[in-house]
Amino acid sequence: MLKNIDPLLGPDLLHSLCAMGHGDAIAIVDANFPAEANARRLHRAEGIGATRMAEAILSVMPVDDFALPSAYCMAVEGDESEPSAMARAFARLLAVSGHGHEIGLLDRDDFYDRARRCFAIVATGEMLLYGNLILVKGVIG
Repeated sequence: MLKNIDPLLGPDLLHSLCAMGHGDAIAIVDANFPAEANARRLHRAEGIGATRMAEAILSVMPVDDFALPSAYCMAVEGDESEPSAMARAFARLLAVSGHGHEIGLLDRDDFYDRARRCFAIVATGEMLLYGNLILVKGVIG
């Protein structure tokens, strides 16, 4: 047990977050994302929504403010310029947590490619479509 750590952040996920370096990324993905096939390190959180998991991760991990964008969502198929409801929810969460950077929108294939390169993937139980977020780790100091 640790004090002041969100209970959603178990020991394995905390280890990954701590082991990540500046510029490494973590993907928080919805229930439809093929996480098992794409993850180098997979953390399962099937009972948790993606925004709630992002909130927990943002409570301990700084987001990069050097190379922008430092957050990416999957664009809506057929309308890549319009952010999904989930992308708007992630943007609000980033703003509230002090990371009000613009979120980059990636088409499905580009998002999958970027997710494959992430340090880790957290597979959530998010059922809303396009409930996928990639966060790039910043620095503390």
